[in-house]
Amino acid sequence: MLNKAYKVSIVYFLLFSLLLLASGLLIFADKIGFSYIDILHYYLGDINNFTSAKSFIGISKIVVPHIFAFGLFVMVLLHFLIFTKRRDTKEFQIIIYLCAISAFLEIFTAFLIIQGYTLFIYIKLFSFFIFYLCILYIIFILFKSIIYDK
Repeated sequence: MLNKAYKVSIVYFLLFSLLLLASGLLIFADKIGFSYIDILHYYLGDINNFTSAKSFIGISKIVVPHIFAFGLFVMVLLHFLIFTKRRDTKEFQIIIYLCAISAFLEIFTAFLIIQGYTLFIYIKLFSFFIFYLCILYIIFILFKSIIYDK
């Protein structure tokens, strides 16, 4: 199906994708945190830690590069699904939609959190983990198809 050069380059991309996911997870854990209170204090400020609340402009400066980075990364990763035998299945359509919706929610819930809608903290956490699980599942399927599909 794919020649060896394509397989090697896709494997390199997938390995670096795993490193990107690991670094993103570590940065999120260090900078924001994974608890309701950590996220609340990150976006709305914490007087005890002398951190100020994030502003609309401050969030925009973070969101704009993430839109392009998430979009490009997901587009390239999902593009590789074309080379798998299961590319036209309902399962992959669901994964593609889940990936897009969770990435959208993960990026844009910050605007609602700074407006005081703290329920969106749970949506941000949930969408973060759903996005990561979707990406990891896609990487697993791609590795599996490179190793086992002829």
